[in-house]
Amino acid sequence: MTTSSHKILIVDDEQDILEFLSYNLKKEGYSVFTAATGEEAITIAKKELPHLVLLDVMMPGIDGIEVCRELRQAPGMEDVIIAFLTARSEDYSHIAGFDAGADDYINKPIKPRVLISRIKALLRRYPAGKDGELIEMGGLRIDRESYLVYKEGSEIALPRKEFELLSLLASKPGKVFAREEILNKVWGGEVIVGDRTIDVHIRKLREKIGDDFIRTVKGVGYKFEF
Repeated sequence: MTTSSHKILIVDDEQDILEFLSYNLKKEGYSVFTAATGEEAITIAKKELPHLVLLDVMMPGIDGIEVCRELRQAPGMEDVIIAFLTARSEDYSHIAGFDAGADDYINKPIKPRVLISRIKALLRRYPAGKDGELIEMGGLRIDRESYLVYKEGSEIALPRKEFELLSLLASKPGKVFAREEILNKVWGGEVIVGDRTIDVHIRKLREKIGDDFIRTVKGVGYKFEF
């Protein structure tokens, strides 16, 4: 997907921030939409189906956390990347954002070059492949059709659940997967499974593919990096 085909929605109640972000992103060729309220953001997002939403946390009326929750439930918005814009650094606000479905945080203020770099990194978090396709990154090759994993050309044998866990994390590099989401998507209705099971599988994966790919996000879950 080219830069010009990416649609970005910026949501902030401060006009100068909207103008600053919009100007710099349009210069890079992105299609940019702006909203000054949560209500307006929801309306535009449902109509335009952006690839990325930059969302202020503190807004009058519907705040960013509630907007994020509603967007995550909207049809066609399952894969949208949502990053909060915030000057706040408290852990509780970050955790609340991740619980609502956010993918990342961008702290204000931010320099234009850093902003563009972050945006490009965020947009790489789209699913790297669908079922039956390959995921290749960082020297790893994950064949989701044959349940095979290769590192630097050498096959790595993984039990089914370890493979499904790795495939899930690698499907959206950089996205933080909360423990509850991992349990639902990998183990489904197996109610006897708990957090300890995830930790054990993560440890075994790290032993087999190395420590550089899976990062622990304290109090939230795990993410894949390369």
